[in-house]
Amino acid sequence: MTTTHHPEHPVDRVAMASIRSMLGSAKGCIDGPGARKTFDEIMGHVPAASKVTYEAAAVGGVSGRWCRPEEALKGAVILYFHGGGYVVGTSQAYRHLAGQVAAHAKVAAFVPDYRLAPEYPFPAAVEDAQAIYEGLVAEGFTNIALAGDSAGGGLALILLSQATAKARAGSGPIPKGAAVMSPWTDLALAGESMATRAEADPLSTPEQLAAMARLYLAGRDPHDPLASPLYGDLAGLPPVRIHVGEDDVLLDDSVRYGERFEREGGTIQVHTWQGMIHVFPSNVALLKAADEALDDVGDFLNRQLLENPVAVAAYDARQNKGPI
Repeated sequence: MTTTHHPEHPVDRVAMASIRSMLGSAKGCIDGPGARKTFDEIMGHVPAASKVTYEAAAVGGVSGRWCRPEEALKGAVILYFHGGGYVVGTSQAYRHLAGQVAAHAKVAAFVPDYRLAPEYPFPAAVEDAQAIYEGLVAEGFTNIALAGDSAGGGLALILLSQATAKARAGSGPIPKGAAVMSPWTDLALAGESMATRAEADPLSTPEQLAAMARLYLAGRDPHDPLASPLYGDLAGLPPVRIHVGEDDVLLDDSVRYGERFEREGGTIQVHTWQGMIHVFPSNVALLKAADEALDDVGDFLNRQLLENPVAVAAYDARQNKGPI
């Protein structure tokens, strides 16, 4: 597996100490629907990217928000799935993190409000992801990349497998690739980092993740590939890029997924960041590492989606209007 280890920037050490202090006793507290307001407030602190506009919309019958950078690649789109353990999170709260990804990639992104547990347990989120992807295709998009963080990163990887399989069966386009941050790929929580990073991680605990997995799965098997992409068919998938902090109990969810992906012959890079925490790119206002990770995510997505004349012509034929 192509793994890139990033040593901690000296300038980030002070910032990380401050972040850890601010988190304080919040470790493990985002563990159910009662934490939705708190989680949205936390994500609301992500700074807005420059020259990105936002628009409420619906795709495939699922509401969400478009994040549109100036001079975006025409006919291309990033489908970004927010994190939150399948229990918390909204497109409103996540618009700025998705907007940062869109701005770095120079590609419009749609972040949906897929259904959340416990009101809508597994596989509701997967069904919504499928409907949104098909909705984008119905709107004329064929140049589509996937992205997301935490549970949303896992959902993006699930959709990557599903959409690729359907495309090979003659239904829809193959995604151009996926870029994910700290993805939750194993709802069985079998990674060694659940124990080895439990003390270093200031945000998540195995008990917290187990509680959210129970709410989402509602008794279903955590090894189901539609719940945990680690256990899915990874053969022949488009390229994947992963960024993960080393002080994250989900570290091994990235590493093990990368190892399996490469064994199946795929192209994947896993970037691990010393001293960084879960979904650290959301701290782009404070961390040099966050900006560097977003630069790499944006460059990867942009290269996967480089303007395709065929895709642009197909999009124009369906839309009969200017650039998105």
